[in-house]
Order: sequence, then structure tokens, then C-alpha cells
Amino acid sequence: MSGRMAAKAVRPGVRGRVVVRAGGWSYPLAVRAAVVTFLLIVAALAVGVVSLGSGDYPLSPAEVVRTLAGEGGAAGQFVIMRLRLPRLLTALGVGAALAVGGAVLQTVTRNALGSPDIIGLDRGAATGALIGILVLGGGSWAVSGSAMAGGALALVAIYLLAFRGGLRGARFVLVGVCVAAMLGAVNAYLITRANLWAANQAATWLVGSVAGSRWAHVVAIWAACAAVVPVLAALASRLRLLEMGDEVATGLGVRVERTRLVALVCGVGLTCVAIATAGPILFVALTAPQLARRLTGAAGPPVWASAAMGALLMAVSDLAAQRLFGAAQLPTGVVTGAIGGGYLLWLLGRKRVPAA
Repeated sequence: MSGRMAAKAVRPGVRGRVVVRAGGWSYPLAVRAAVVTFLLIVAALAVGVVSLGSGDYPLSPAEVVRTLAGEGGAAGQFVIMRLRLPRLLTALGVGAALAVGGAVLQTVTRNALGSPDIIGLDRGAATGALIGILVLGGGSWAVSGSAMAGGALALVAIYLLAFRGGLRGARFVLVGVCVAAMLGAVNAYLITRANLWAANQAATWLVGSVAGSRWAHVVAIWAACAAVVPVLAALASRLRLLEMGDEVATGLGVRVERTRLVALVCGVGLTCVAIATAGPILFVALTAPQLARRLTGAAGPPVWASAAMGALLMAVSDLAAQRLFGAAQLPTGVVTGAIGGGYLLWLLGRKRVPAA
């Protein structure tokens, strides 16, 4: 293989980082972040194997692996490929999407509380979904489209209200909290005006769950992740400079508003797809990026590590939702809400809330 095409790793002066050179391009790689991301992926896959083997038709991990390889029996193939695997893959994709969206928003706002479920994007998506369910009477795809439109409109409203000659993180979060409160009131009004059957359907969607996921949901969420996550990973270096302040970033050649707007559109788009797929799963977008940042020690948004952490949190939460109370299965959003609520209390109990 020629030297032009061969990959070569060199060590610059920055401790804990290498630069991989291939085909004339240089790719800086944080060793610690790469190791953490790999271990998180392995942990998520291990939890996934346990989840696939749990239930009324139990399978050992070895049987699960053989079934996934196409060597299992007909019953195991049906249970895993038709019932359990779509739910697991949807949970992993939703967790990764929410975590990456949260990482981007926390970085843009420079605030650890600047996640979609705090600033009102999930409320906006919920408003759109409720209109689709209660007003339009649409099917699952119509509800998903309405949820995405509601989340996007919520972002536009928050951005316009918070923009005053530039975007300031604290103002963005506060405006988002206010918009979330107003949208919450709208959602409550819509439910109280609905008939019993429609209100029950809406309340179930609002809790958030991956139960009943189909292969169409898997394709939708993973296609969104494949399209958006690499773009946000490429923007990570510029987003890291934004954390130093607009003036510093501008002085270093970053087009601040353009970079911020692209990051917001990508992050919110990914979040809206996740919410449209599984409902407003709480606190994954808040918790996963912060845990990933602490594990990796990253100075900027740890996009890949956040995705892996979000996938792991969703896989663990969904497994707990299915098996924690025996036959009485819980919606996944109940478990993530309990985990994330405890994390939020710990975060607010610190002397200083860290800026993302």
C-alpha cells in the first residue's frame, strides 16, 4: 500500500491526543474519548443482548447471538426479529439522537440545563402531536409529522424571542422555560377538551415509550442519526470555540451565528425525529451529554460519546421498564424521568451548575 493511502498515527504536543493521517487528511482523535466511546458501545450491546433474551420466552446470551446470526430456531427467530429487536434498535437510536441533540443545545447555550426537555422543544413536539391526535385525528405517521413540526416551530419561537443582537445562553434557556410553560398549558387544555378515548391515547403518547416499535421506526431514527450525527461531529471543533465566547470564536475565524444556526437546526431536527418516534422521553438529552463529558474530559461537545451514552441509558431504562415490576411493564419515559430527575437534583444541588 502506498504511503499516500496508508494511515499513520503521530503524536503532537497535546497530551492524550493523536492525529491520524490518511489520504492527505488529518483527523485529531482524543484517545480517552475514543476508549470511553468504545466501552459505552460495548456496554450498550451487552445490555441489548440481555434485553433480547429476557421475557416470557427466555433465551441465553449464546442463543441470542446464534439467533441474530440466523442459526436459531423458528420460535426464537420470530420472538427476536419480529418482536424484540425492533424495540431494542429503536431505543438505542432514540437514546443516541436525544443525547446528541442535548449535547449540541447545551454547547450552544453554554448551559448544562439547555437541553430539549428543559427549554420546551419536547413540549412543542407534544403540542404538535396532540393536535395530530385530538384535532386532526391522524394516524401514527401524521402524528409523527405533527410532532416534528411542533418541535421546529417551538425552536423558531424561542430563537426569535431570545435573539437580541446575538444569542445569549442564559436568555435562551429562560425564554425556553417560559415557552415550555405556555405550551404545557396548551397541552393540558387540549387533553381536557378531548373525549375519553382520545385523551387516553394522547396521555399514553406523552409519557414516551418504545413499546410497539416496528422496523419502520428503526429505519427512520437510524437514518436521521446517520445523516445528522456526522455533520455535528464535524462541527464539534467550531462549537468548542463557541464555548469560549462569541468574541473569541469570531477572532479565531468562526462564523458564529451561521455555525450556531446550523448546529441548532441539526440538533433540534434530530431531537424532533426522536420525539416523533418514541414520544417525549425525558432527561436523556439532559443527562447523557453531561455524563459523557465527565467520562471523556472533553473540552467541547463529545458527540460520539454522548450518542453512545444516550444509547446505553435508553437500553438500560427500557430493560428496567420491561422487567422491573414483573408483568406490569412501564413506559420507558417513566424510568428515564426517575433517573434524570435524580440527576437534575444532584446537578442543582452543586455549588455551581457547570456550563456545557
